[in-house]
Amino acid sequence: MPPAIVGREGPLTEQRFPIGDAPITFGRRSDCTVVIASRRASRLHAEVLREAGGYVLHDRESRNGTLVNGDRVTSYVLQPGDLITIGDETFCFEAAGEMETIMDALVLQSFIKSAAEPGPVLRVTISGGGPVGLSLALLLEHLMGQRVTITLYDGRWTQDGSRVVWKNEAQGNVRRQQVVTIQSRQYLNLPEEVQERLFSAGSYSEMWPTGPDSIRGFSPRNVRIAYVEDRLLEIANEKPDRIRLIPTGFDPVKHHETVVKDHVLAICEGGRSRTREHFTDKFGNADKSIYSLDGRHIQDVVLGLRVKSDLSDPMTILLTVAQNRFLLNALRGEGFLNMRLTDAEAEEVIGIDPIRHVFEECIASRPCLMARTDHGEFHCSTHGTLFLPALIRSSALWRRVMEGLVLFGVKEENLSAVTAFRLDMVQRPRFTAQLFSATSATPGTYGFLLGDAANAIHFWPGRGLNSGLASVISLARSLNRGWRGRPFRDADFIRHEAAMSMLQYRHKSRAWKAMVTTDEQGVTCAIKDKIVQGIEEGREGSDRDADINALMEILLQIRSRLAPRIPGMPDDTTLLDHLRELKSETLRTLLVSGPWDTLVVGGEEVDLDIFDRQDPPEAPALETPRVAKQVEERHEHTKLVARKSSDSILPG
Repeated sequence: MPPAIVGREGPLTEQRFPIGDAPITFGRRSDCTVVIASRRASRLHAEVLREAGGYVLHDRESRNGTLVNGDRVTSYVLQPGDLITIGDETFCFEAAGEMETIMDALVLQSFIKSAAEPGPVLRVTISGGGPVGLSLALLLEHLMGQRVTITLYDGRWTQDGSRVVWKNEAQGNVRRQQVVTIQSRQYLNLPEEVQERLFSAGSYSEMWPTGPDSIRGFSPRNVRIAYVEDRLLEIANEKPDRIRLIPTGFDPVKHHETVVKDHVLAICEGGRSRTREHFTDKFGNADKSIYSLDGRHIQDVVLGLRVKSDLSDPMTILLTVAQNRFLLNALRGEGFLNMRLTDAEAEEVIGIDPIRHVFEECIASRPCLMARTDHGEFHCSTHGTLFLPALIRSSALWRRVMEGLVLFGVKEENLSAVTAFRLDMVQRPRFTAQLFSATSATPGTYGFLLGDAANAIHFWPGRGLNSGLASVISLARSLNRGWRGRPFRDADFIRHEAAMSMLQYRHKSRAWKAMVTTDEQGVTCAIKDKIVQGIEEGREGSDRDADINALMEILLQIRSRLAPRIPGMPDDTTLLDHLRELKSETLRTLLVSGPWDTLVVGGEEVDLDIFDRQDPPEAPALETPRVAKQVEERHEHTKLVARKSSDSILPG
């Protein structure tokens, strides 16, 4: 009897698939030898080939991996009795006799040895261990297994026994408590292990509706950045055989001899990357002109207020989308209320040293987080400064901060910290570059810009982390596909460079519209300048009742579009009463700033699957005709909503 794959557990139990000279394939595709309906299986998941007289199981870059006797494998020489697990199915490799399945003992021993060795190993260095750098390390390890080794640097870490952990505030690292919204187009392409750890019960919320970036009917998910960083670093610590964590900042000069011997340097340090600037001659100079008006590079300064809102999620979404002065992104009411500042207000964002009586720009230039003390002051523990506007409570900026709290139902005692950051954008000529040429002693090192080092995105459309994760997914797939143990070429990264260019165009064109608008004559101007106009008109005594009515009209129009997707929207009386609590200057400013330009925020998204042979995530497995029909109906509903809605309001 010829050797065969026999179903042991799952719908294919007792079914027998004889193995001959032709490959036997496993997956969801209808042309596979063994068609597996489980949604955990990939379209082409694994394959058994006859090689040198034996049978070898190869994982074909599956999303959830292939197990043999409980261990994940990339290539494995099968022996009688081995149990193969793919998705929800378990198979047994059976053979009638040793001669039918393997070569003689000496040849087998040599063959098993060669199959166990992974061959040439891809050496990767990652500078920057935030969510983007850690995600790249974990995705590469997931896809490539023993074919890759990764060294990851970050100066915000410290050694704690055998583990690397994040430094705390006393050690000079202020953790980022901002809430981000991760789109399902990104998180469903992360390893399943990462998804399970990131989205454990109670760690996230789904306050935003599905939209064009929502696939397979899964909603965007709100989660705190510090939580994401903790979970990803925790997982990376568990993989010391392939991921080496170095708790120090990457220095392109100091670590030159190391990097020149590696194949890849992934630069994930953020928008102020020193490593990127070190290699400017390789990546090219950024162009500011495309994001300038009248020769002036537009820059937004944002005051970040850590708050706890008493309003419901539907109410905060409605208030956020209706204007361009404030944005609240929260997890069950706790998060950051971001306030777009005018140029004059930005000059007030300074600290004062209470001992030396000198002004410091630490909060505006580092940035620093100033936490509220028991005395109600906002103190920077790193530089020993106090937030000046909060000390001068009659200052114009602080009064407007208080109005922002009123708008979002935040009691003053529930404002616990302030920070600030600057946002500007540039056009990058390229994201991939050969940093060092191959020599007889070095493999040739390719560098890649990822995350904010590649594309700093305005927070209003909220695509920063999603753009970073998309760049990670694209690069990991390209490296996995292109690594053959030889020096890389530019041609190996054509798809990745194209994907990065699409991300830059899509996200930055949308982000630019979050920085500018048009005036009554159709002339483009900065939104922050419109806010100045609103403040001045409010001071001069605008018609308060007219402004309330105009804002109500905007809110009701937005509510009518969102109500089918977000239950629990506030009624007219609630909205009207809430607006009447605001001062005339605030009302006028909110009105003049205008609502989100959701026609620009919405629309088609960048789909990385068009560059890759990976399984399209839009195609879930259908276990039964009834389930198939339900999933299809849900998917069609999602697409219909995305087409009909002109205000995809998804940050993240």
